[in-house]
Amino acid sequence: MNETAPAEDLPPDSPEGDAVAPAPVEGRRARRRRSRGGGWLDYVVTMVVALVIAVLVKTFLIQPFFIPSESMVPTLEIDDKILVSKLTPGVFDLHRGDVIVFEDPDNWVDAGDTRQGARYQVLKVLSYVGLAPDPAQDHLVKRLIGMPGDHVVCAQQGGDLQVNGVTIDEPYINQGATPCQAAFDITVPAGNVWVMGDNREASADSANHYTVKDHSPYVPESKITGKAEVIMWPASRWTVLDDGEKAFADVPDPS
Repeated sequence: MNETAPAEDLPPDSPEGDAVAPAPVEGRRARRRRSRGGGWLDYVVTMVVALVIAVLVKTFLIQPFFIPSESMVPTLEIDDKILVSKLTPGVFDLHRGDVIVFEDPDNWVDAGDTRQGARYQVLKVLSYVGLAPDPAQDHLVKRLIGMPGDHVVCAQQGGDLQVNGVTIDEPYINQGATPCQAAFDITVPAGNVWVMGDNREASADSANHYTVKDHSPYVPESKITGKAEVIMWPASRWTVLDDGEKAFADVPDPS
């Protein structure tokens, strides 16, 4: 009877020998180590790339914010999460009626102790990469009422708002509130804007700071972070924030 030679006795160029010859144990271990190392490296690289993309998006395109107060009710409720386009101003122009987010221009908000604690620090770190709304109280959200050069007037408390001689019908303000909580007559300086909250009676806005004379009532254009585009959370309140411009459609450019 013919017997098949053991694999180790076959010639080096034998197909059978190539098929059944076991790899050295040390070689298999080395390949497993390389495979495991490559997997971890791929994971780290993927995470770094994702974080870089998130930072770039947050820096140049969009940034989330949450609403901490009732100054913009009913348009924005407390704890709403909004997405803010950082392409406006810049790539796109601002318009009267836009809802804008801006850095505190002149100590309008006293942050107090809100910047303490581990939760704040964690949210702050996440906000840097765009994974959470900015928890800082040094940003505010208001409606843009007057552009540079605009003549903005409230002739009397409880009256209507006028911009460049045109009376504004403001459907977005809080029901039962009057457009003017105080009388003022101003012309917006160059490089600045005039902002007011939709909940006029509960908004520390340009009109409020003008009447109490505690801080400058104007917001420098350089302080504007961007235009609020949508309410992204809660899902039941998802909406596009684009209806304010209609109220100012008939307002002429400043003379």
